Amino acid sequence: MITFIVAIVLLIVGYYTYGKFVEKTFGINTERKTPAYTMKDGVDYLPMGKSKNSLIQLLNIAGVGPIFGPILGALYGPVAFIWIVLGAIFAGAVHDYLTGMISIRNRGAHLPELAGKFLGKSFKHVVNAFALLLLLLVGTVFVSAPAALIHSLMGGWVGIGVILSLIFVYYFLATLLPIDKIIGRLYPYFGAFLLLSAFGIGGMLVFTGAPIPEINLQNMHPGGLAIFPLLFLTISCGALSGFHATQSPIISRTVQNEHNGRSVFYGMMIVEAVIAMIWAAAAMSLFHGTDLNALIQAGGPAAVVSEVSITLLGAIGGTLAIIGVIVLPITSGDTAFRSARMIVADYLKIGQVKIANRLWIALPMFAISFILTKMDFSLLWRYFSWANQSTAAIALWIGAMYLAQSGKKHWMASIPASFMTMVVFTYILNAPIGFGLSIQTSYIVAALGTIAVIVAFTRAVYFTQAGITISVDDETYNAA
Repeated sequence: MITFIVAIVLLIVGYYTYGKFVEKTFGINTERKTPAYTMKDGVDYLPMGKSKNSLIQLLNIAGVGPIFGPILGALYGPVAFIWIVLGAIFAGAVHDYLTGMISIRNRGAHLPELAGKFLGKSFKHVVNAFALLLLLLVGTVFVSAPAALIHSLMGGWVGIGVILSLIFVYYFLATLLPIDKIIGRLYPYFGAFLLLSAFGIGGMLVFTGAPIPEINLQNMHPGGLAIFPLLFLTISCGALSGFHATQSPIISRTVQNEHNGRSVFYGMMIVEAVIAMIWAAAAMSLFHGTDLNALIQAGGPAAVVSEVSITLLGAIGGTLAIIGVIVLPITSGDTAFRSARMIVADYLKIGQVKIANRLWIALPMFAISFILTKMDFSLLWRYFSWANQSTAAIALWIGAMYLAQSGKKHWMASIPASFMTMVVFTYILNAPIGFGLSIQTSYIVAALGTIAVIVAFTRAVYFTQAGITISVDDETYNAA
């Protein structure tokens, strides 16, 4: 219990200390007009208040990741707490803040455009493909997961196909309509419901004195799976997630003032980490490792959600908590498709004021996603995890290059970027869905690949600091 409480306190302290350091290093300009005003179109670009933007951002980034991921990560034992806390403060929140604020400085640009500007034009095409793959996987996973939960909650009397169809209809409307018509109106209420359900679970853990294990570095996974790299892909959205880099630009187009950035981007990542801590702690305290593994094998993480909610909050409270969990993937799936639509539109330079333009981009995406729902969920999740953390590494390198080109300290982004590069290289080299190499060989090859990336980044920074005139923030600066 002490570990759990200290971890929550550290996350909050991190927001007020390291979060302020990140904001100061970036250098906000409260007098600068944001894209919400300079590019206002009434569809994607329009100003909304800080509280509304914060709740929308939280729901955008918090799919099933901060719940399902920590539940699966709980199998490794309390070492998962360390990654959630350190990952959120020093990697995830930095990642979210930089991608959101750099997007604000560049007309609300999405990740592929930022990659092209700061990492080279060829990266724009690579990241565009990566981002679209990730978003389609996210949208599909976040259709399947809530549909399964709703199907279970309703006792199976409504067919899973009907539920999937209804969720797709909602996603379609949320993707096409102006952001203030559905998302802007419903998300604040959804956000409040989510927080109440999560904090209800957390409060009961403390109130009942649940036997949450204290911190240790022992690998307690029943299957003996390696902590590195698997833990860092299993727990993503609760600590660091590339999916967030696709979502922050949605809100960068509605932020009223740069001063709101720390609350909206850095702060909501910290809130998501608190949610992840609650669910990881609940899974560890209510089930021993073998029991938890058996329940996951039988019914997936959704079964753990149901069991935890009913056990801690009773039938009525537990049902409300499950509904709160259902809200999470639905309110990330819709913005996943919306973000994909915006990325395609930006890439092909297609205006989005006319609904016909939005329609012909959205229809093929939903058709592909519907086909993907026929795939095995666990297989989808593995591909999602790798694509997700690869995107996170790329986004952090973009942030590091932006800071370097601006003449600022880049290590707050380049250090976590290097770590995650090693993680994703190791995973794809070792995993059955990748090259299937031995773990020892994977470590060696991944280390060499990571060193090569660091050298390439250092070389680019050297040329920047040598005095090459560069363009950041849509304005021209000289780095020398």
